Amino acid sequence: MTPPGEEPSTNQENFNVEENIGRVILPNKRKGEMFGIVEKLSGGSHLSVMCEDGFTRVTRIPGKMKKRMWIREKDLVIVKPWQFQNEKADIVFRYTQTQGNYLRRNHALPEIINLFK
Repeated sequence: MTPPGEEPSTNQENFNVEENIGRVILPNKRKGEMFGIVEKLSGGSHLSVMCEDGFTRVTRIPGKMKKRMWIREKDLVIVKPWQFQNEKADIVFRYTQTQGNYLRRNHALPEIINLFK
């Protein structure tokens, strides 16, 4: 807290800006990540995901996420397509219902996968 009449330091200003923008993780487009909606559970940590580019990809849950994160149908996820097989991808992150609603309210979701209307 700054005393009255003094300007806040630049560190505090930067913190407030990051706090407003950085509430939810977004896909890194430079790495090829994108939003997706889980359509079907196929078993053995494999899922069918409808991606924001219109393709349905067979995705897998990496080992480090298997035990920590349970993924169900209609969950909003971030996927990263494979470079050598575009019809397959890896799950990078799963959003909670609250995070999905936050993205919808801030118009961050593409129309093709916006199921939170």
